Amino acid sequence: MTPIDLNADLGEGFGRWRLTDDERLLSVVTSANVACGFHAGDAATMRRVCELAAERGVTIGAQVSYRDLAGFGRRAMDVPPAELAAEVAYQIGALEVFARAAGARVAYVKPHGALYNRVVHDEEQARAVVDGVLLVDDSLPVLGLPGSRLLELAAKAGLPDVPEAFADRAYTDQGTLVPRAREGAVLTDPETVVERSVGLARSGTVVADSGARIGVRARSLCLHGDTPGAVELAGRVRRRLEAAGVRVESFA
Repeated sequence: MTPIDLNADLGEGFGRWRLTDDERLLSVVTSANVACGFHAGDAATMRRVCELAAERGVTIGAQVSYRDLAGFGRRAMDVPPAELAAEVAYQIGALEVFARAAGARVAYVKPHGALYNRVVHDEEQARAVVDGVLLVDDSLPVLGLPGSRLLELAAKAGLPDVPEAFADRAYTDQGTLVPRAREGAVLTDPETVVERSVGLARSGTVVADSGARIGVRARSLCLHGDTPGAVELAGRVRRRLEAAGVRVESFA
């Protein structure tokens, strides 16, 4: 059985404001998607999360976003490709400073929010993200939705493409995420999330919002850290996966 990685969005605070319980989540996950200052995060937060991740042996990833602090990176934007590529590289580079200072490195890249959804279908924006990654390191893995333009273009550019799934998000029949604005897009029942996690890891399938069972290829599972009871839920998911015989380990 293929091992599964558990990733979570961390460092999503700013100044005195903190959204995620980074320290406790870093005791559960194997990969940390660290906000790089464009949708959340600041220099001190990035440094702190990198230090905690390095102490716990958790892989550090750069979670890159549109420049949208006010909208938490979830608002649609039209950014010229050259500008977006530069901003992606800028975010990775900023996080790399703190990762190296902690004795680690940025080991992968994952888009956030509106950018994540945009690069599923938008070739121009997806190519800009890939170009930004290549400016930094032509061997950095890219984490994204299976079947997305992003992963397709990353693979063509020689970057390792890593598919991920979401246990707490509803899926369409096409394998894309149901938009957050729609009711039921985010699943909140803990047992449902746990069962879906095991199903995704063991069989690579999930029940879509239509009731149909669809295939979702994934090497990593995303556990959102900004939902109520996130730490306890993440712990339940990991324990159930291990009890089911699934090896939980980072992909990078």
